[in-house]
Amino acid sequence: MHVLVVEDDGKTAQWLRLYLEQDGLRVSTVADGPAALAAFDNDRPDLVLLDVMIPGMNGFDVCRAIRVGARTPIILITARAAEDDRLRGFDAGADDYITKPFSPREVVARVRAVLRRAQPNSDTADSASIVLGSLTLRPDALVMEVGATSVKLTPVESRLLAVMLGVPGRGWTRAQLVARVMGHDFDGNERTIDVHVKNVRRKLDGLPQTPTLPRIETAHGLGYRLTCEV
Repeated sequence: MHVLVVEDDGKTAQWLRLYLEQDGLRVSTVADGPAALAAFDNDRPDLVLLDVMIPGMNGFDVCRAIRVGARTPIILITARAAEDDRLRGFDAGADDYITKPFSPREVVARVRAVLRRAQPNSDTADSASIVLGSLTLRPDALVMEVGATSVKLTPVESRLLAVMLGVPGRGWTRAQLVARVMGHDFDGNERTIDVHVKNVRRKLDGLPQTPTLPRIETAHGLGYRLTCEV
């Protein structure tokens, strides 16, 4: 499988290539935003490992541009670990977020985990539409709809909503949601799921507010549950 590394620091790009190639992956590297988009269009890699602070066009904008027409997994790398920065990354369409400093083995493990989650035989990657109350989720198109109004979702948000819509009323712990949405081999903080839930809630608020629109509630002492008045 082919990984595109977008990193303007030559030494970091070199050791990322080394460790990923040692794990059996094919790797190409570029050093700025415009070159990243050109390489993506020409090579269509299986995953993009994308530093946020790159010249020409920052990583958030590169991520958004790729997401316009592709579902290719994207992992953002940044030294900024604040919640607002993570939210911005996931809003841009990132599948995962690695903060500096990090170990080479962590990067390889995250890349492998995201590639596995992206495989079409994943139990959360069903392309069939899911309908509950007034909401329709179309995982194949990464959108949710109420009537004629639709809102785009990231791949992670789509998987999260699909899992919760499948069992309305069930309480989920963060660990359970991480396992179902991110994969059992996800090596990050399970609090990452809070960011995705916050984004899905905000996008649900942007749809027409019908009486039967599903809601994600906080289940105190547990985690989250999706409810719907039908």
